[in-house]
Amino acid sequence: MKKKIPLLLILLLNIFLVLSIIYPFSIAAINLNNNHSIVVNQGSRREKVIALTFDDGPHPRYTNEILDLLKEYDVKATFFVLGKLAEAYPDIIKRQSEEGHEIGNHTYSHINTEKVTKEELIWEYEKTQNIIAKLTNNRPKLFRPPYGSFNNNTIDIIESNDSVIVLWSAHQDSKDWSNPEIDKIVSTTLSNIKNGDIILFHDYVYFNKSNTVEALKKILPELKNRGYRFVTVSELINMENLNLGK
Repeated sequence: MKKKIPLLLILLLNIFLVLSIIYPFSIAAINLNNNHSIVVNQGSRREKVIALTFDDGPHPRYTNEILDLLKEYDVKATFFVLGKLAEAYPDIIKRQSEEGHEIGNHTYSHINTEKVTKEELIWEYEKTQNIIAKLTNNRPKLFRPPYGSFNNNTIDIIESNDSVIVLWSAHQDSKDWSNPEIDKIVSTTLSNIKNGDIILFHDYVYFNKSNTVEALKKILPELKNRGYRFVTVSELINMENLNLGK
């Protein structure tokens, strides 16, 4: 009997390794309708889909320009908004919702969630949730911590709200918040593209011109030409969960 136990463990380990090769999922995959929290940074590699995400907005000019481009190319995206800017520009939040985009919580004032108390984080999170819910009649189920930084307090809060922490694919950060050259943003995105990518952009930049907007004019048609389909982050997660069940 003692000899059979190691053999069983080896067999189970081999099964796990085979499944991990067949199903190269992100950190976790779970349906948004259940009672668990996850951290996700990509979708399944099995389908030619990607999720565009935009942080730090809304911006009174650039967000609308991005929305115009998304509408032109029939693309849906996910916007992680700051509560204080959603208060300042409510019509843009309403437009995002009305045009079928997903809206996520990015805190009220762009705090580093690792450097504040749990009480402060709850206040930032709940205030933003309430602002978005009042404008769209929907409470976000997605949370992106500023700087991608989070700790156990963050996880506890998101878990208690049956929500999801969303990061981004490591190779899909063009650092466009610093407004690099247009071709740099385009190259970072297109040269590294993979199925299931969550791409990080910023619709709020502190410059007189957004190179992100200009880069999207090249990125969107090129990805469409390559056969990629654009989905929201929630759609990406739920597709991944369906694949897991196959």
